[in-house]
Amino acid sequence: MTIPNSDFMIENGVCDFPTTPEEEKRIVSELITESEDNLKEGNLYFVISKRWYTSWEKYVEQSTKEYISGESSEASRPGPIDNHDIIESESDVNDPQLRRLLMERVDYVLVPQEVWKRLVEWYSGGPPIERKLICQGFYTRSYSVEVYPLCLMLTDGRDESRTVIRLGKQASIRELYEKVCALTGVPQEKAHIWDYFDKRKNGLLDSLSYKSLEESSLHMDQDILLEVDGSSSSQSAMSSTGNELALVPLEPSRSSVTIAGGPTLSNGHSTTSNFSLFPRITSEDDGSNSLSILGKGEKGGLAGLSNLGNTCFMNSALQCLAHTPPIVEYFLQDYSDDINRDNPLGMCGELAIAFGDLLKKLWSSGRNSVAPRAFKTKLARFAPQFSGYNQHDSQELLAFLLDGLHEDLNKVKRKPYIELKDSDSRPDDEVAEELWNYHKARNDSVIVDVCQGQYKSTLVCPACGKISITFDPFMYLSVPLPSTLTRSMTVTVFYCDGSHLPMPYTVIVPKNGSIRDLITALGTACLLAEDESLLLAEVYDHKIFKYFENPLDSLSSIKDDEHIVAYRLNQMPKGSGKAKLEILHGGQKRPILESVRGRDVKLFGTPFVTYVNTEPLSGADIDAVLSRFLSPLHKVHAPSKIHNGSENGHLPDATVDEASEILSSPDTEIDDASDRELSFRIFLTYERGLNFKPLQSESSISLGIATRVLVEWNEGEHERYDSSYLSDLPEVHKTSFSAKKTRQESISLFSCLEAFLAEEPLGPDDMWFCPSCKEHRQANKKLDLWKLPDILVFHLKRFTYSRYLKNKIDTFVNFPVHDLDLSKYVKNKNDQSYLYELYAVSNHYGGLGGGHYTAYAKLIDDNKWYHFDDSHVSSVNESEIRNSAAYVLFYRRVRSETETQTAEMSTDMDYSCLNSHNDKAS
Repeated sequence: MTIPNSDFMIENGVCDFPTTPEEEKRIVSELITESEDNLKEGNLYFVISKRWYTSWEKYVEQSTKEYISGESSEASRPGPIDNHDIIESESDVNDPQLRRLLMERVDYVLVPQEVWKRLVEWYSGGPPIERKLICQGFYTRSYSVEVYPLCLMLTDGRDESRTVIRLGKQASIRELYEKVCALTGVPQEKAHIWDYFDKRKNGLLDSLSYKSLEESSLHMDQDILLEVDGSSSSQSAMSSTGNELALVPLEPSRSSVTIAGGPTLSNGHSTTSNFSLFPRITSEDDGSNSLSILGKGEKGGLAGLSNLGNTCFMNSALQCLAHTPPIVEYFLQDYSDDINRDNPLGMCGELAIAFGDLLKKLWSSGRNSVAPRAFKTKLARFAPQFSGYNQHDSQELLAFLLDGLHEDLNKVKRKPYIELKDSDSRPDDEVAEELWNYHKARNDSVIVDVCQGQYKSTLVCPACGKISITFDPFMYLSVPLPSTLTRSMTVTVFYCDGSHLPMPYTVIVPKNGSIRDLITALGTACLLAEDESLLLAEVYDHKIFKYFENPLDSLSSIKDDEHIVAYRLNQMPKGSGKAKLEILHGGQKRPILESVRGRDVKLFGTPFVTYVNTEPLSGADIDAVLSRFLSPLHKVHAPSKIHNGSENGHLPDATVDEASEILSSPDTEIDDASDRELSFRIFLTYERGLNFKPLQSESSISLGIATRVLVEWNEGEHERYDSSYLSDLPEVHKTSFSAKKTRQESISLFSCLEAFLAEEPLGPDDMWFCPSCKEHRQANKKLDLWKLPDILVFHLKRFTYSRYLKNKIDTFVNFPVHDLDLSKYVKNKNDQSYLYELYAVSNHYGGLGGGHYTAYAKLIDDNKWYHFDDSHVSSVNESEIRNSAAYVLFYRRVRSETETQTAEMSTDMDYSCLNSHNDKAS
């Protein structure tokens, strides 16, 4: 659909205002800034295809690239806005619907209404895809654009017809009634709309309610049912049960639940440690959310979770927690006394109650799937980042959930203020125990007891050697895959002294390293002398696009598909002035002087760059520099005016010496070459490379910070020199798409842990303030494990993000299912068992922004593994658990024989005391 505008349209449907790309960029930037400064709920945004928007960005950015490179670029003006690649092909052109699973900044971009209006004025096109800005959050309000409104499937009970209803998730039930009645022509007083999830009447929606659709647990693509007074109900409606919508209660259930293999649990305490994860309900819950009774022979913990619209990430994390023995044991008891409703860091206890209610359903539903709608509603309320129906990260949800459950169940109602003491060279065990007690004095919950450990962090100042040791708690270990710690980079080295041919070097550098790391690695690879240096630059479109001269700049700014060169220079004497001389290569059918402002000059190859002193240069001087660069490329036996050949990339001594005094030697005399003819046609470029001035032998050039000249190549030059060495620069890193990860290429969980614990310097954005130097320093940091929890979670960092690159690593990680022994990694030797066994895995299949999450979990009493794929649950062999999809690993501590005997003795004493108490009571 094209949106006309009478003020700016021309015959071809495209407007010619404004006249320059710079002006377009300025206007759009100002409108975006103005919009960001005036955020308010209800502001309109428009969705634009990333493909079209990228072409517009290239068009308006070309002036910036011209300024940097000194040459003109020919990015063409884009055509009309075209959103057809992001909308459903069958959708109504007047009501276009976005394709599902699109990613922002990958498939589409969002622009404010005023930006959209301007773009349409300038380019026309469409169709327009309008969305609203909404405000979400409980404690902290945040703004987001609701890209995918709620889609509900309306069944009309009169004739079974189905209609799609689209509303924002923050629309009220009252608005839903208004829209449904307007579409169906039914008077509002006669309409009754049911929550018809899973084709069952789950609750009648109140037509006068201002409760939002999201708060009413209505989710993407679910069914709603319309019944009309005075009409015959549909067959499906008549057969539906009238159960009320299962809502999360405001109080956890206090009923006694009998667990098979153990005694009755009540008042939050168990009288024995013989706990089984196969609950058999013997009495119905007396709360509003009664639990169904398991049939004979049925096992708990085998219920799936319905997918509510891209909620597989949530289902995967929930199933792993729902099969964590101490977590299940706790939430199947009465934990109401632990609810902390006044914790400003918590969720008023509502998240813990919702989670506990969900666990009870999962462990009392046999093999029936459970729809976690009420839990999802609470999650969206307290963590709006997980609202909506986009795919999210199961580990990020797990981190939020564990932290939220801890705060909701924190028994410390008023956290004491504790001033931390300095270690003062005290023994580590004393300091660690002191800090752990401080932590427990402010944080006391089942999550801390079960899931939190402690690690030792050591910082060493690189300047004064000051050592700082702290002991910090952790909830899980996010370990890198060793293959993600380093990066392979290929850089082509050009020898400015003309001694060798250009040579590509591939080096391994830290992925989060700096330009200094790359220069150091290159220097080692090319045997750089002490009196030499390397100048790094990016080559784009046969011109220098950027120099990398700050050694602290991050390597993340260099993308894998870029072309990087290093110019090998003699170091300049201290105190001498220096300037860059850039030599570009050009050649085309028409001579350069006959070109139209340089726009039809065809550049090729890689520029030459060197440092020269800041005194004026003559054309002969530049000709000598160029000859020196080209000498290794001289073809054997080819005729030449002044070059007498080279062999195997090395030059005769006489030729090597000819221009040595020009290159990187500002304190030496330049030979007088003004009396000879130039070997090449050389032009000084100016006005961003649009104009050229031919240089003669005696021409004098005053140098700026960077002086750029252009060499015109004709057939004679190509005959004398092998210009192929100047072309086809290798990319920084060429990915082989045919390469597949195999188990032979696998890495072990131990190597991941060792990479996590390895000493490394802090990043330039994470400097440490040294109390001795009184300055921020890039200190070296070393982590050590000190105290491990009963439940140990490993997060494999498969997803890598940077400003320029997003990637998923599918490398197979070889992790043990049994006998994970971490003893040698724990510095605190207290005779405790550090032996673990695997009991759950969160898996991720596919790539970024999409893919699918599932879970493996073990029923420990049954010693069998099961695969939880949303609502589908199936048994699986233990040998299938280990694969390259493993993302989050859950381990439980295996007690040593001594610890087991101690626990059994404690249990026997508990039974003895209990029997004695019962005898007295009788």
